[in-house]
Amino acid sequence: MEAVPSLASARVGSSSNVIQCKAARQAVLVVDDEVRSLEALERTLEEDFTVFTAASTDEALAILRREFVAIILCDQRMPGMSGVEFLKLVRAEWPGLVRIVISGYTDAEDIIAGVNEAGIWQYLLKPWRPDQLLLTLRSAGELYQLQQEHQRLSLELREGPPVLRQRVQAERAQARQRFAAERIVRAPESPLNAVCALAERIAPHDISVLITGESGTGKELLARAIHYASPRAERAFVVENCGALPDQLLESELFGHKRGAFTGAYEDRIGLFQQSHGGTLFLDEIGETSPAFQVKLLRALQEGEIRPVGSPRTLSVDVRVLAATNRDLEQEVRAGRFREDLYYRVATVTLTLSPLRERVMDIPLLAQAILDRGMLQLGSRVEGLTREAMECLKCYRWPGNARELQNEILRMLALADGPWLPADLLSPRVLRAAGEEEERDLSLLDGLDGSLKERLEQLEARIIKESLIRHRWNKTHTAQELGLSRVGLRSKLARYGLERG
Repeated sequence: MEAVPSLASARVGSSSNVIQCKAARQAVLVVDDEVRSLEALERTLEEDFTVFTAASTDEALAILRREFVAIILCDQRMPGMSGVEFLKLVRAEWPGLVRIVISGYTDAEDIIAGVNEAGIWQYLLKPWRPDQLLLTLRSAGELYQLQQEHQRLSLELREGPPVLRQRVQAERAQARQRFAAERIVRAPESPLNAVCALAERIAPHDISVLITGESGTGKELLARAIHYASPRAERAFVVENCGALPDQLLESELFGHKRGAFTGAYEDRIGLFQQSHGGTLFLDEIGETSPAFQVKLLRALQEGEIRPVGSPRTLSVDVRVLAATNRDLEQEVRAGRFREDLYYRVATVTLTLSPLRERVMDIPLLAQAILDRGMLQLGSRVEGLTREAMECLKCYRWPGNARELQNEILRMLALADGPWLPADLLSPRVLRAAGEEEERDLSLLDGLDGSLKERLEQLEARIIKESLIRHRWNKTHTAQELGLSRVGLRSKLARYGLERG
């Protein structure tokens, strides 16, 4: 079986850029003796966190001794030891963990009595709601990050200013290298090259940027590249998915709230605008926000001021906002679903990421980068993908883009029983696409008459017209995709009579 040679020497950058979000997630340990409860909690949290589960305190202690955990979510009623008693032991050995206890019984007095000794940060009641649970865990993650940052700064202050400068410079250099635009995985002839070049040019300037593209095309990765190439690189880069929360929770998440502002607001909360002060705030899926919330967001962007929910006064913030959407915001504006003034506020510069089906040349490099990362993640080792498997990947249209490609590669790696990943490990939908592509290739020749030269010219005209339509008659994008200069494209349009009427 013929195999695809290693692509390690190609310009793929750091493979961690491909699935780095997974590696950067905080770890949560869930302890509950009920298997169904463990499974439900894991399903709810696994999108945002790396989740470890334990059905007993002994199993939980074993996990804590071998894994790096930030948050522990523990059931109160368990055989042999209550949640509060267990968290007392945890606090003695791992004082930095954020401890949360959850209970379905009316034993709040027992829990409250042990809050100080066990250092319990939050107490949740069953049945819990997924959105409330996620909000609590995200807040716990922020608390953990603040604690770690406080410890780091305290150590640096004790060690003196020279050490502080050296550490800051080293961290900044590492972040710049990891998230630099030139390290985004792509081929030398990829359409991403022009987008990344423009991103590098605008990164040093404090202007808003709108990144558009289908889900899974790497919008957050490009936003990080812009942040770490900007003067704000030393400050925070904060991410919020605007489509994941209803208006009230999103307002609290971004602007913060005062204690007692609404039911469940038991303490003051610092919003993401304040947390990203001096840095960058990335608003993903901004097109999902309601018109009512867009008014509040517009004021924050125009005035540079926010008002926490329940607060009588405003706060000034210095934040660069980068936004992303998979919708056509111009169409949303015309339909009255997105405010025109907010659109022009967030879209000083617009960067559009092409879907993976329009970047077939990137698939081999991207697949190899994902495979390299996957081998480290799963502890497996293979030589690579066979040539047949790689051709199948290039034929599929990838509606889920790079995220779907990542899942496909990891699936193949998990099922592998040999040194190479063959085509028969691919999902049926990917294999079907390869057969359909062969039929489409032959159908391109239907209706072509004349000599070989005349047929080639007819085929060339078809390809150019198809690219023009797909790019909405944008000649710059069409020329880039086809590898032509604008002058060369204009010449061919005139030759084939393809100028738009």
